[in-house]
Amino acid sequence: MSEGQAPVATAKRDPDEVRLAITGMTCASCSARIERKLSKVAGVESATVNLATEKALVSFTAPVTVEQILAEVKKTGYGATVIDGSRPASGAAPSQTAYAASPESAPVESADGRVDTPAADRPAAGALLEKLRAQELARQKVRAAAPQESQARTAPASSTQSATRHTPSSGSSGSSAHGSGGHAGAGGEDHLEHTPAQNVLKPRLLVAIALTVPVLLLAMVLPSFGASPWLQLLLATPVVFWCAWPFHRAAAVNARHLASTMDTLVSLGVLAAWGYSVVKLLQGGMHLYFEVASVVTTFLLVGRFLEARAKDSGKDALRSLLDLGAKDVSVLRIDPQSRITSELRIPVDQLVVGDQFVVRPGEKVATDGVVRDGSSAVDASLVTGESTPVDVSPGDDVTGGSINTTGRLVVEARKVGADTMLAGIQRLVETAQTGKADVQRLADRVSSVFVPVVLVLALVTFVAWLATGHDLGTSLAVAVTVLIIACPCALGLATPTALLVGTGRGAQLGTLIKGPQVLEDTRRVDTVVLDKTGTVTTGELRLRSIAVLGKLSKKAALTAAAAVEQGSEHPIAQAIVDGARLARLELPRIHDFEANPGEGATARIKDTEVTVGKAVLFESVAPELLEHARASAGTTVFVGWDGVAQAALTVEDTVRESSKAAIARLRALGLTPYLLTGDSASNARSVAEQVGIDASHVRADVLPAQKHAVVTELQQSGRVVAMVGDGVNDAAALAQADLGLAMGSGTDVAMDSADIVLVRPDLDAVGDAIGLSRETLRIIKQNLAWAFGYNTAAIPLAAFGLLNPMIAGATMALSSVLVVSNSLRLKRWGR
Repeated sequence: MSEGQAPVATAKRDPDEVRLAITGMTCASCSARIERKLSKVAGVESATVNLATEKALVSFTAPVTVEQILAEVKKTGYGATVIDGSRPASGAAPSQTAYAASPESAPVESADGRVDTPAADRPAAGALLEKLRAQELARQKVRAAAPQESQARTAPASSTQSATRHTPSSGSSGSSAHGSGGHAGAGGEDHLEHTPAQNVLKPRLLVAIALTVPVLLLAMVLPSFGASPWLQLLLATPVVFWCAWPFHRAAAVNARHLASTMDTLVSLGVLAAWGYSVVKLLQGGMHLYFEVASVVTTFLLVGRFLEARAKDSGKDALRSLLDLGAKDVSVLRIDPQSRITSELRIPVDQLVVGDQFVVRPGEKVATDGVVRDGSSAVDASLVTGESTPVDVSPGDDVTGGSINTTGRLVVEARKVGADTMLAGIQRLVETAQTGKADVQRLADRVSSVFVPVVLVLALVTFVAWLATGHDLGTSLAVAVTVLIIACPCALGLATPTALLVGTGRGAQLGTLIKGPQVLEDTRRVDTVVLDKTGTVTTGELRLRSIAVLGKLSKKAALTAAAAVEQGSEHPIAQAIVDGARLARLELPRIHDFEANPGEGATARIKDTEVTVGKAVLFESVAPELLEHARASAGTTVFVGWDGVAQAALTVEDTVRESSKAAIARLRALGLTPYLLTGDSASNARSVAEQVGIDASHVRADVLPAQKHAVVTELQQSGRVVAMVGDGVNDAAALAQADLGLAMGSGTDVAMDSADIVLVRPDLDAVGDAIGLSRETLRIIKQNLAWAFGYNTAAIPLAAFGLLNPMIAGATMALSSVLVVSNSLRLKRWGR
C-alpha cells in the first residue's frame, strides 16, 4: 500500500442461506449429528436440521460453498439435495449458481401448478409477498452469472428426477429440487432405503406379519412340536434380515462413521436375539428367542409405518396451499398478421409477467395480477379464510388461487412462479417448520448422547445379570429389552411433528408463525396493544352523520356536497360521494370546479357557487354546526353558499365488523387490550367504545416515534406486550414488543418487524394466532413429557427384568405413534 493511502474497509457480507432435503434420518440422534458436523465446518454459522420435515437450513459465509456442505452431509452418512428457491445471497461463489436457478428455469415438473401456487385475494397481497421475499431479492442477483444459469436450465432429466423424489416424504412440494440432483450426495435412491416411506415399508410390514404370526404360535402354542425350532428359524430369518433391513442398513451406515442412532439399538437387539437362538439351536437347546426377534421387528415396522403415514398427514395443510393454484390458463394472444385476439390454453408455468389471461366464472385466478376488463366477486376463502367474496373491477388487484364467482375477468399477470404470494407463504411456513424451539434443542442434546449411554447400560445390564448367577439366555433377553425400549425416537419427534402440523394449520387459517421461538412468547403475553387505523378499523372513511340548519333537508345538503366533491380525489371527498351513491342520490352537473388544497373545494351548481370544506372557507358558521363538529368523532366538513355554512357532514374511519367480537375473544384468552393511535382523542374514544376497549386503555395523539415508547412503558410496568400493527410507523413498536403481529394488509416494513404475519385483514386472526400458538406449545410439552417420562421409567424396568423384549418393542413403537397422533390433533384446531 502506498504511503498516505487509506486502507480499504471491506464490508462484512451477510451470511448466505441454503435449504436442503436430507435423506437417511431415522431419529433425533441423526438430526443432531448432522447439525453437529455441519456446525464444525469453517464458514458455517448455523445449521438447523428438522427430523419431521427432513429438511435443513444452513447459514454460511465464504469460503464455504454449497458443494462443500453437501459433501459434509454425505461424509456424515446421509444424503442431501438443495431445495430450489433457497438461493445463496449476492456475492456467492460462481460455482453455486447451479443451485440458484431462477423461477423461469424450473423443470417441467412445475407444470402441475405446485410451484405457481398463489394466495389471498385483495389489493394488499403484494405487500405481504414483498415481505416474504425480502431476504431472497438480493440472492437473485446471482442470476447475472449467465453460463451457470443456462447450465441449470438444461439440467438433465435424470438429475431432476433424482432430486424430486424427495417430494412425497419431505414435504418440499412447492419447491422442486431441480438443478441440484446431480450433486445430491447420497441421492434420492438412498432415501427409500434409509428412511422408508409408506410404499416401501408396507410390503416389508405385510411379510413380517405373515411370518411372525406362525413363529409366535410355534413358540407359544406348539413349543413341544418336534420341528418347531427349525420352522421358527426358517420363518424368522426373512423377518430378521429382509423385513428389518432398513434398521440394519441405517445402523451399518452410521457404524462406518463411528456413530450410533436409534437403528443401532434396534439392529443389535434383533440380531442378538436371532444369533443367540441359532447358536442354542445348533447346540440342541430349546430355550430360543426367534419369536422375540420377529415380534420386535414387526412391532417396530408397524410403528415406523404409522409414524410415516402420520408425518405425511401432518404436511397436508402445507400441501393443500400448494395445490390451490390453477393447472392451466387461457391467455390472450394477438395474431401478428390479422391482429385478431384469440385465446390459447397453456400450462400455468408458461405464464409470464405481462400476459393477459381470461378467468371465467368458477375458474381459479391463475396468478397474481390486476383486472383489466370485467367485474366480478372473487372468493379467497380457500387461501385466507375470508368467507365473504371481494368485489373486483378494472384496476383492482387479484391474487392467484382465489375463485372467480360470477363475471368474466381479463387479468394481467403481475407476478408468476416463485414470485407469487402463496409461494412466499410456503417458504415462510417451511422456514418456521425447520426451526427449533429452545426446549427441542435440549431434547436433541439429550438424544445425541442417549444412544451411546444406552449401549453402555445394556452391556452393564448383561454383565450384571451374568455376574449374579443368571444364565446366558436370560441375561441376553434383559439386555435386548434395554436396547429396544430405550430408543429415543419419540423424543426426536415430540417438537417437530407438532410444529409441522401447527404451522400448517396456521397457514390454512391465514396465520403465518415465523418460528418456533414465537410459541413460547405467546404463552407469556398478557397485554395486546392494537394500532387503530388499518387494524381495528379498515382505514377507509365513511359518511357518518349530517347536521343541517333551518328547513334544509339532509338529502339536499348531501346532494350539494357530493356534487362538488365528485371533482376531487381527496379521501374525505370520496367518502361523501360514496355516501350519496349509497343513498341513491342523483347528482347535478357542476362547472367551474376549483380545489383549495388542504381546505376544500368550490363549484357552481346551476348559478349558485357551492363551497365544501373547512370552516375558514365561510364568512359565517352557525354555533350549532360548530358544536356538532366538536361532539362528533371523525372529520367534519361544512357545505354552504353565499359565504354561509348550511350543513355539516362528518366522515369517520370504519371499524372492522369483526373487531368487537375479536377483542372480546382476546379478553377471553386473558389479554388486556389497549388502543394506540395518532388520531384525536375523540376519534379514538369513539372507536374504543364501539369495540369494547376501556377508555383508560386508550392512547391517542401518539406520534409514530412515540408508539415504541408506549410499548416500552407498558413493559416497564411489568406487562408482557403483544403489538398488532400494519404501517411503517408501527415497525419500531412491533420490534420492541415481546410479540409482534403484523396485519397482512400492511407494509413490508411492518411485517419484517413482526413475529407473526396475519394474512387475512381481520382482527380475529390475532386470536387465532395466539390461540393456535398456545395450543401448539401445549402439545409440544405434552409430547416431551411423555417421551422423557417413557424413557426415564422404561429403562430401569427393563434393566431389572420386569419387561420382556416383545413388550419393549410394542411399547417403543407405540410411544412414537402416540407422539405423532397427539400432534395431529392440531389439524382439527379451530374447526
